[in-house]
Formats: sequence, C-alpha cells, structure tokens
Amino acid sequence: MIIVSRTPLRVSFFGGGTDYPEYFRRARGAVVGMAIDKYIYISALRLSSILEYRYRVSYSRVETVTDASQIQHPVVRSVIAHCGVTEALDLSIMADLPAKSGLGSSSSFTVGFLNLIGTLQKRQITKLDLARQAVFVERELLAENVGVQDQYHAAFGGLNRFDFEGSRTRISPVQMGGPCLAALTDSLLLVYTGVTRFASATLDEQMERTKHGTVDRDLSHLLTLTDQAVDVLEGDDPERMLADFGAMLHEGWETKKRLSSKVSGPEIDALYAAARDAGALGGKLCGAGSGGFLLMLVPAARQAAFREKLSGVAITRIGLDTIGSTILTG
Repeated sequence: MIIVSRTPLRVSFFGGGTDYPEYFRRARGAVVGMAIDKYIYISALRLSSILEYRYRVSYSRVETVTDASQIQHPVVRSVIAHCGVTEALDLSIMADLPAKSGLGSSSSFTVGFLNLIGTLQKRQITKLDLARQAVFVERELLAENVGVQDQYHAAFGGLNRFDFEGSRTRISPVQMGGPCLAALTDSLLLVYTGVTRFASATLDEQMERTKHGTVDRDLSHLLTLTDQAVDVLEGDDPERMLADFGAMLHEGWETKKRLSSKVSGPEIDALYAAARDAGALGGKLCGAGSGGFLLMLVPAARQAAFREKLSGVAITRIGLDTIGSTILTG
C-alpha cells in the first residue's frame, strides 16, 4: 500500500528574521504568515526483500542504495537514521512549485517526511510534535541556518501568528472575518524571479549581523509591523485592510533589505518596482532573499492589467491551506 503525505508551502508576511534562536533567545520574536494551497507530496511504498536495493529515492535525481547511510538526500538520510527506520522503502517526492524559491520548501519537506515516517511506524504524532521535530532535524542534525517559523506553518496550516520567547512558542490563529479573508486571498500573487538559491547560504551575512546585534533596530521594527499587521488583518473593512496591509508589506520589504546585502539585487528590485507600477499595493521577496518568488498584493480588479503589464513573467495565484501536513492515504 502506498502512503502519501501532503504538506503546504508558506508565505511569511512580517517578522522574518526574529524567528532565529540567535535573536529570540535574547529578545522577543514573532512572525505572521500563512500556509498556502501549494504542496509537497511524498509517497512511500514498502519494498520486497527480493530487490537488489533497500531504498529508492526519487526527486530531481533517482537514488537506489543498499543501505540508508548511502542516501545522498540529507533530510531523508538523517530522518531514517534518527527514527530508526528498518523497512526497505521506495520514496517519491513531488511539488507544485520549485524548491529553493523562498516558500519554505525545505521545512515543508522535513515536516511531511516526519509525518510519513510516523505513519509508517504507527506512532501517534501531533502537529506540535511535527514542528518541533522538524526544527530539531534541520537545526541540530543538519546544522542548517534556518528560522523556526516554516516548520510551524507547514505542520499547522492556516493564517497564524507565532511568538518565540526562549524555548517557548505560542501559536495564535489570526481572527479574520470572511469578507476580509476573501479580499486578502483573492489579492495574493506570486511573481517568479527565475532565480533559485539555498537559503542557508544567503543567510550567512544576516546571521553574523544578528549575532552581533547590528540589525537589532531593523528586527525590532519588523516585530512592530508584526504586531500592527494582526490588528489590520482583523479589521472589518476589506478595502481599507488591503490598502493598509499593502503599505505595510512595502515598508517591511524596505526594512528587510537592510538586514543583509544579499537579500535583494538590481534585477529583483527592478521586477518589484515594475510590479508596483503595474498595480500592486505592496509586496516582498519570499524567504531569505536573493531569488525565488515575490509575493505581491494586487486587488482582484487590478489583476488583468497587472498580468498584461508583466507579460512574460510567471505569475501564480495562491490561496489559504487550513489543514497543514496530512496523510492522504494509509
């Protein structure tokens, strides 16, 4: 029997950079963002003992190995070892959108794979368990430069605020009325820059600045925007909400660019400016920066003209995922 996990990608609105332990162990961190209706799928099929290999892993390449320690995919290898998997498995990985594009795909994959392995081993595992275990795999086992919001978005789904203080994480769903939520989700577009990158490499400069406190003022401002964004989203006037939220996204993007010289570049800045000229109320580059997707807030009435002015650029509509990581079959 094939077992499949489906785990959402995410867009982060405000607070990115304050979700690193290097920051929130000495100051308050908080983010607001949402899981989106674009997913990573991982399927697992138990293999027969008569095959010449014990593990087959199919993603952008295909691996067939006789021992789990030979697997090149770092998350697959580490999770199999950490969870004590002994079964022979055929694993296939598929995604709605490209990896390394700022949508938290690495953490979504880790959460989804942990969910899949937990199901194979018939272990009861909560969404909080999934998020915490994914943080452990990425930060401790793999020593990656990653924050700790993506794992929670992937595990829980929804539109949430996450607060980080020391070892504690508080999860607060944003309380939006139907008209405002519809206005927001109908206005969110991903504009592809055509550049992929490894977030961990992009973050080196930012992490050094964070450790030495040289970007504390900007991180504090991003935290203030997080507080304000929840109030704006929880308003009752959709048109005013979009206008205020768009302006805040733009302000946040200008602030984020000061965290590191690697966050943006001339081509990204030019595309962002073109998107605003085409009708976007505001936006930001998703994830750590240096490439991937721009998230732009474009009211539905402006989207036809927006697409026409940005013809030749890949534009994707996104919606809200409310489920988080789930097992589709099993």
